[in-house]
Amino acid sequence: MARFDVVKATFWGEGVYGVQPPLTDAVVQDAERRLGVRLPASLLEILRVQNGGLVAELSNAFPTDVPTSWSENHVPLDDMMGIGRRNDRLSLLDSPYLVEEWGLPSPVVLLSGDGHCWIALDYRACGESGEPSVTWFDLDTDTELPLATDFQTFVERLTAAASFDLDDADGSRSAS
Repeated sequence: MARFDVVKATFWGEGVYGVQPPLTDAVVQDAERRLGVRLPASLLEILRVQNGGLVAELSNAFPTDVPTSWSENHVPLDDMMGIGRRNDRLSLLDSPYLVEEWGLPSPVVLLSGDGHCWIALDYRACGESGEPSVTWFDLDTDTELPLATDFQTFVERLTAAASFDLDDADGSRSAS
């Protein structure tokens, strides 16, 4: 089995937080029309397994070669937005509002974040019909960090946050 297929099969964590109704072709077409972009096929494959929610602990971090305000060596992916409007949970459909609210560049589609930091599909270089890269936007430090050339590569490089040495013996965050 290819790496993407393995990750896709084990991507989602347990729980219903952030889970949207099952993805349909009509929902995808409406979302792409509203967002003004073509969503990556690999993203849609994962959202067809489960439409948003908590990410499994095996895939909840992306390694980085440079420090961010989050960590010396990775960025988090605790959850990922789906497409829909269930229970007032954020969704990919909220990207235009959130991009404007937080002063992010455009066009991007937000996958995960909390307002201070975001992981997004970045369409600035490829245009609305191209294959977007994945970028970390850190508003606290006014920086952006390219993570992967495309969503599939991003997913294939995800790893467990627990694999990073985050805590010292006293429980404080390590800067190593």
